[in-house]
This record gives sequence, C-alpha cells and structure tokens, in this order.
Amino acid sequence: MASTCSSDDDNNNSSSDPTPVVNTVTSGTWRVTYYFDTDSDETSDFAGYNFTFGSSNVLTATNGTNTYTGSWSVTNDDSSDDDSPSSDLDFNILFSSPANFQDLSDDWDIVSRTSTKIELIDVSGGNGGTDYLTFEKN
Repeated sequence: MASTCSSDDDNNNSSSDPTPVVNTVTSGTWRVTYYFDTDSDETSDFAGYNFTFGSSNVLTATNGTNTYTGSWSVTNDDSSDDDSPSSDLDFNILFSSPANFQDLSDDWDIVSRTSTKIELIDVSGGNGGTDYLTFEKN
C-alpha cells in the first residue's frame, strides 16, 4: 500500500511554519483556562473574558463590560540558543494595559496545539521562573 500524506491535526509541533497555528487561533473565540505566573495560579484574572485573535495581528479580550486591545503574532524563532520545548515558533502576545493583561505579554513557546486548545510556556531569562498559559476554544 502506498504511503499518503495527511493534513489532519496530529499535534505535531516540530514545524517552523506559523500558518497552521495562525489558522487555528483565528477561528472563533478563545478563553484562558490556565495561567500560572511563576509561583501562583492567576487564571481567575481572566474569568469571563473571550479572546479574539483577529486580522492585522489585533488581539481583543472582552467580558461584555470591559474590552482590552493588544497585539499577537506567531513568528519563527530559529535561534540556536532557544531551548524551546517543542517548536521553533513563538506565540507573541502584547497588552499595554491593564496590569493583569500586561502579564500575558511575552514571546511564548508552544507546548502543544490542537484545534481547540493551545498550551504555552515561558521560561524567564531574568528570574528563572516558569509561566504557563492555556487557551481553549469557546
């Protein structure tokens, strides 16, 4: 039997092509289901917020009352000093306010990705702390 290539979502994160990640996150709205900042679970800071990874790299978070706008991108980081756990892609998030959303601003490494869940990690170069961020599709 001949071998065939498949384009199904097999959670293979070794690619340095950002397109599959971009296509995943730009579909629908997302929520933070886990955020661990160095030494404490701060998931509740984002309860009720829906995140939209929109066109032109516009990131919007809204809970129906408050809306915060930031930016996002997925970039290829092929630097040899990066000990990324599973890919050469960085998931970049930037919020200028409020403070708890500024905490999400970083160049995250993608730990795993499916069509409904993206798990991110950031190991700080400064204090050596590790942050975890998980988005799940609504």
